[in-house]
Amino acid sequence: MPAFRLVFGRWYRIASALAALLSVSPAEDRLAPFLGDPLFEKQRLFNDQRYPNVVVTKNGTVMAVWGNDGVVVRRSEDGGKTWGPVISVANQGYHGGGTTVDADLGDILIFVEERQPPAPLTVYRSQDDGKVWLPQATTIEKDAHGNTPSMHMNEHGVTLQYGAHQGRLIRASRYYGPNGGDAEWPLQYTNAIYSDDGGRTWKTSKPFPEKGTGEAALVELTDGRLYYNSRVHWSERPRNKRRREAWSHDSGVTWKDWRIVEALPDGDQGRTYGCMGGLTRLPLPDRDILIFSNLDTEAAHRERVTVWASFDGGKTWPIKRLVDADRSGYSSLAVGKPATPSAGWLYLFYEHDPFKGAHLARFNLAWLLGGERMNDRTVPKWLKP
Repeated sequence: MPAFRLVFGRWYRIASALAALLSVSPAEDRLAPFLGDPLFEKQRLFNDQRYPNVVVTKNGTVMAVWGNDGVVVRRSEDGGKTWGPVISVANQGYHGGGTTVDADLGDILIFVEERQPPAPLTVYRSQDDGKVWLPQATTIEKDAHGNTPSMHMNEHGVTLQYGAHQGRLIRASRYYGPNGGDAEWPLQYTNAIYSDDGGRTWKTSKPFPEKGTGEAALVELTDGRLYYNSRVHWSERPRNKRRREAWSHDSGVTWKDWRIVEALPDGDQGRTYGCMGGLTRLPLPDRDILIFSNLDTEAAHRERVTVWASFDGGKTWPIKRLVDADRSGYSSLAVGKPATPSAGWLYLFYEHDPFKGAHLARFNLAWLLGGERMNDRTVPKWLKP
């Protein structure tokens, strides 16, 4: 059965590519659902626990993944307007982040670690759009240094759409050191794991080229490169209140040309500890519009979750908008799927009043464009709300 599903996935990618070639819809038509009148809504999804990921499934269902004392999900089949009941994925364990939707087959993978990592891992798979979850046998190879990657706590994974490795699943991961904890921050680094068989066996990428990093996010750009954005938590690193970034030119095997992202804060700026952030890319055929989320405050506590937009694949971040002025923490971003109730929406799932629950905000790009312009940079003329 798995082999049949993989073959079907390859044919699906070929058919999708042919459909794209035959399509006469301009990029502006793909962008139009995200514009129009500015829209913003938010609601509370959970009242306790931590650790968010939000994804949109192949069918357009919005799914919020949550939990550090057992892992659960809630689903919305109407684009985030209403939400179904809590569904249990694992009765015990930590959500490991990196929830991954196979964009070809529709399967969804959730990574659960037994306890605060480093810890044993179980991968759960759903083949019915997130309603039922079953553990699967999973193999993850060690990295080039002989270290086993940990999953916790990264942004959701993606399915590659371009280049020689179309259909590859990839998600950010990290190395915690032998025991974890702040004493081993100088040993830690982020990386990624990737799978070419639908998520049953995984290889581990080369490390991100800076130590003291952890909790990352990645997206694929239209030229096939991968953009990688990471938290840093080792106080001895330069400009350690700013995010880190790098690129992959080989579908996630290596990460090159890392640099400090001066435009993007890494958590509350009153201390050097960083914070997990969200990242997603709008589903446009020839433009790389990226949305990033994190905290935007000079305080020494977590508050003011905010979203930023880049219109050039992460080179610049000219606009930002505050989502919630109250206490907030880790965040995750997803984008709606065309021709489903989720189309045109961006979803921000974030810890609210940290350690006491979560909110889900949904908004369109037109709303974000009403935010604060940064460093006198202008939004492209082709973007008209």
